[in-house]
Amino acid sequence: MARASLRKTYGKALSRTKENLVEAFHALVEDKLAMSGLIILVVFVLMGLIGPFFIPPPTPSPNIYAPPSLQHPFGTDFQGEDIFAKIVYGTTSMLIIAFVTGIFITIIAVLLGSIAGYLGGYVDNVIMGFADILLAIPQLPLFLILAVLVKFLDIVSLALLISALSWPTAARAFRSQFLSLKERDFVEASRLLGFNSLEIIVYDLIPNILPYILINVVLNAVYAIYIVTSLAYLGIIPFESNNWGIMLYQAWAFGTIYNKRTFMYIMAPIGAIVFLQLGLLLFSRALEVIFNPRVRTGE
Repeated sequence: MARASLRKTYGKALSRTKENLVEAFHALVEDKLAMSGLIILVVFVLMGLIGPFFIPPPTPSPNIYAPPSLQHPFGTDFQGEDIFAKIVYGTTSMLIIAFVTGIFITIIAVLLGSIAGYLGGYVDNVIMGFADILLAIPQLPLFLILAVLVKFLDIVSLALLISALSWPTAARAFRSQFLSLKERDFVEASRLLGFNSLEIIVYDLIPNILPYILINVVLNAVYAIYIVTSLAYLGIIPFESNNWGIMLYQAWAFGTIYNKRTFMYIMAPIGAIVFLQLGLLLFSRALEVIFNPRVRTGE
């Protein structure tokens, strides 16, 4: 009897889950902006994962500054390397640095925002005071100074540095969420049952803002692209030449930015950066459509 009741309960839960997924999918398809962001992001992911298997890596050739053609859709650069191939091979590293940094920033922000919001008092004042100090410092000049002092060995090291300086804004947003949630009845019930603060944060509070956390990962990834391409363009970080920011730096350093025949050498990485950031921003809307019933119902 108990097993039958349990199976019935699981069946109802599974049925509701399927209905919610179907409803979210239909809402996503109907939302043109959200669907466009998802498509753009999928194109970049496929280009980064599958593209290198079909497109040979860019290699120097005597065919310098060749105009766009069937063989070279975006032309060639000052070394005779295919610009389209450089965009494809730079997609992988850009996606990795964007999402690794976005995840790191979000983890730090959730950790500090939850502690500040739930515990409050002196702890909240210390964490938010430190956040205010970081927010008062111009970010890009600070990154420029630290990038010169710190030797970047890999993408993870750069992601950690960016994350260590970029968490305050997201942490403040998460703190506000936790300040609101900690007054709810289910949190008080957990306290009465003897759960400690860490258990309440992990099992009660964080699951309630999981969609908001996922959206923040995407938004922080957009911010990471801005920082990384800016540092690469200024020649601060020693990444491979396929990095889109390095391509812009080389265009400026070798004077190709003033050559009419090299228009695509400038516009290709700029277009890739803009479209990837646009895709991520619209994809964050797609996540909101999926997880927020009010958006699906138009309330």
